[in-house]
Amino acid sequence: MDDRVSFRAHFERYPVTVKGAFVLRAADGDPHQVVFRSGECVELSGAEGRSLGLEDVVVDVAPNLDLFVPFEFPSTELASGWYRLECRALVDGTPSGDFLGERFVVGWPRAAVRRGRVDVGRPIDTGAAKATVLDVECGSDSIRLTYESPEPIALRLDADGRELTIIDDEHDAEAGRGSVVGYPALRDDRELVIRPLGSTDELRIPLP
Repeated sequence: MDDRVSFRAHFERYPVTVKGAFVLRAADGDPHQVVFRSGECVELSGAEGRSLGLEDVVVDVAPNLDLFVPFEFPSTELASGWYRLECRALVDGTPSGDFLGERFVVGWPRAAVRRGRVDVGRPIDTGAAKATVLDVECGSDSIRLTYESPEPIALRLDADGRELTIIDDEHDAEAGRGSVVGYPALRDDRELVIRPLGSTDELRIPLP
């Protein structure tokens, strides 16, 4: 985020609230003044998140000393989805960039999502590298697609015409395999459509 000040986020989830703090420390050995312009709990699919109420909070950050800027908000107001904590700040009057915290999930009701695994083993034209979709696994809070390719590929996933937000992707060049993780398929969804970005090809997979 910024070479002058390090930002971290720690939080705990309780039955009705999320409590935590942004942890700041001067990273370059000099003291700095930090002004929070915003702090938010952001829903990754673009749905409405919530403010952490940190606008215009001013703190002085010293080297070799952690400074905690606390926050608390009701978790009962969060719909099912994947979230992360973000903040924007000024350091000594200049923008520091955006801090993006680790993701966390507010789970879906068990009866609302599909679960199970489909072995696919079918090639897909990515427009560049050769790729084979190996399998699709539907879980309680995500859907994971595993593929074989010498290079990482970008995919769009749609369940019955609804785009599934991608929350993670990774690729192991040595193993020649990668995976894409998105929002879960819902109980009423019947078909997953896999589309490589930059290609007109697609695979249609019946969901388990």
